[in-house]
Amino acid sequence: MSSAALSLELPWVEKYRPHLLKDIVGNQETIARLQQIAQDGNMPHLIISGLPGIGKTTSVTCLAHELLGKSYSQAVLELNASDDRGIDVVRNQIKQFAQKKTSLPPGRHKIVILDEADSMTAGAQQALRRTMELYSNTTRFAFACNQSNKIIEPLQSRCAILRYSKLQDDQVLKRLLEIIKAENVQYTNDGLEAIIFTAEGDMRQAINNLQSTVAGFGLVNGENVFKIVDSPHPLVVKKMLLAPSLEESLVFLKTLWEKGYSAVDIVTTCFRVTKNLDDVKEGVRLEMIKEIGFTHMRILEGVGTYLQLAGMLAKISKLKI
Repeated sequence: MSSAALSLELPWVEKYRPHLLKDIVGNQETIARLQQIAQDGNMPHLIISGLPGIGKTTSVTCLAHELLGKSYSQAVLELNASDDRGIDVVRNQIKQFAQKKTSLPPGRHKIVILDEADSMTAGAQQALRRTMELYSNTTRFAFACNQSNKIIEPLQSRCAILRYSKLQDDQVLKRLLEIIKAENVQYTNDGLEAIIFTAEGDMRQAINNLQSTVAGFGLVNGENVFKIVDSPHPLVVKKMLLAPSLEESLVFLKTLWEKGYSAVDIVTTCFRVTKNLDDVKEGVRLEMIKEIGFTHMRILEGVGTYLQLAGMLAKISKLKI
């Protein structure tokens, strides 16, 4: 393949991005409400909140495409967190766009999409209040954010708030299998399990990890995926947590530590593994999660030492697993 052809190759996360609301995976009830808005044509101001990589921005752009059709390029202003979105942008760029005359299908409005809206300054959000009111006859605003509580109250009260939940493993698997078939990817079942385990409901990360593994190794199997995501192998972590003695647990920990995994990598994988430990009594599992949680908190406060992890394993080994 020529270098020109390679440069045109899109990342899979863009290549397989849905263009219609019906193609979006997960959050069926919320998507159904957006489909109703697309049918009626009267879009309210929207806030869509939820975890990264679950389709918030994609939903808004799909809705805008279905509402505006060929007018999309003239009638949509999209601003991301990487753009400067201080008070000047609201006063100038957004205001100019709202004032701009555009020929649209009857009953349709121009749309301003503000991605990562929770990172906008409070001053810019305050300035938006008046802009939203002044131009509500011609322009609608859609905010995509991870945490809706970081959007100021006056903006929240002007919007319909839609909350997106984390995608289910089977929903992520279904989309991965579609991409694998389209791209003719060689894979094993444990490779798919590894991608789903590390993505934790984040479709964007799952697709990126799939493409990275294919680019790096060709074959998508568990070992290759964990090398790509640079995360401790969950089977090793499981053996470490369930080892019959503390000494054996510490041998596994030492191996992971010497491979260069950080304390955060190890403790977060411990949590993910413990969450799915079906062969441990629920009461014991909850105690394990509590100890892992306390250790995680201390590590995030800056005490990311080997001693913290060894102490966590010592407390877990005292539980009657």
